[in-house]
Amino acid sequence: MTSVWALAALWLGLALIASLLSIWLRISTALSEIVVGTIAQLIIGAMIGQTVLGTDESWIKFLSGIGAIVLTFLAGAELDPAVFRLKWKEAAAVGLASFFFPFLGCAAAAHFILGWQIMPSWLAGVAMSTTSVAVVYAVMLEFGFNRTEYGKTVLAACFVTDLGTVVALGLIFAPFTIRTVVFLVVGVVVFIVLPWLTPRFFRLYGNRPSELETKFLLLCLLGMGALAGWADSEAVLPAYLIGMVLAGTVGKDHALIRRLRTLTFGLLTPFYFIRAGSFVSIPSLIAAPAAFLFFLVIKIATKIVGVYPVTKVFAAPDREAMYTTLLMSTGLTFGTISSLFGLSHGIIDQKQYSALVATVIGSAVIPTLIANAFYLPRHLLPRLETKETDIGKQPIGVIASDQAE
Repeated sequence: MTSVWALAALWLGLALIASLLSIWLRISTALSEIVVGTIAQLIIGAMIGQTVLGTDESWIKFLSGIGAIVLTFLAGAELDPAVFRLKWKEAAAVGLASFFFPFLGCAAAAHFILGWQIMPSWLAGVAMSTTSVAVVYAVMLEFGFNRTEYGKTVLAACFVTDLGTVVALGLIFAPFTIRTVVFLVVGVVVFIVLPWLTPRFFRLYGNRPSELETKFLLLCLLGMGALAGWADSEAVLPAYLIGMVLAGTVGKDHALIRRLRTLTFGLLTPFYFIRAGSFVSIPSLIAAPAAFLFFLVIKIATKIVGVYPVTKVFAAPDREAMYTTLLMSTGLTFGTISSLFGLSHGIIDQKQYSALVATVIGSAVIPTLIANAFYLPRHLLPRLETKETDIGKQPIGVIASDQAE
């Protein structure tokens, strides 16, 4: 067990370094973990050996996988059902445009311009279609937009976009068999029963030191994840849907959500993001940077073409419309999940994976910086609660869960 403890200490040490970098550089914790994983694999691999990080160890794969599942669940649980019911037309229109335009545009560009095969091109479209709920929510919190109708509508649109991404990932790359039918039928039953069962079960047996709520949710997530894997689908798909159907119950239990975040971001997601970053090949990016720049330009361009006109349909002023468009152009968690799914299932190779993840990282930072520097809709800032001296104190890309409550 000595080697296991040593390897665990190494990974948590890298996670600690990533957290410090996110504070010092004012960037997303997830982003810093990806970068640390990339640099660690480059340096340690060159000095000692490629296998030292142990990215293929079964227990590291398990922690990485469950981290992605619970993170996806928490993203779904952040949905505000009341705001979505009120502004569903605008949120759905912006969210669907934010998904379909880059999904189809990037897939077509990858196939017809870069010459990628059909399935890698579709995977690129899925990875580029995402919007980072984490980054957008952090910006909303930073400027107080999360307390406004505008901010809640943008967040609802993010959920629509990411739901499209998760569904596309599950449907395009999963063979449709009898197992798929069983998975869909069981999933529908679970999604209908859980919103009724969960609050009643928690009222009867919850609020005890045994953390029954956490065990129950993990049972549901891992059980549906196992069923998804059996059906050759992706475990994050049911996790995201479970989070959405429980947003009105579990999502409003701030104490429970905070405990889940502590578990997830304190232990699980560092393994996921560091492992994802370790697969990025810096030599491949240096040798062929064109694919990274190409996808970044195509993603932002297709987001603008798709989202900006939709916001204008709903009478958004120019500055507000462009600000929304740039925030919808961000990507991080689901883009990384999609790319790693493609690499682990042999859909894309390491060069293609490196280009996609580098683009995801770039899209987490560049559109946000441009939006806040040139298009910040100051007329929407909460006038009574926001002071000029407070603006900019919080990290622009800090992951949502680090600040939410």
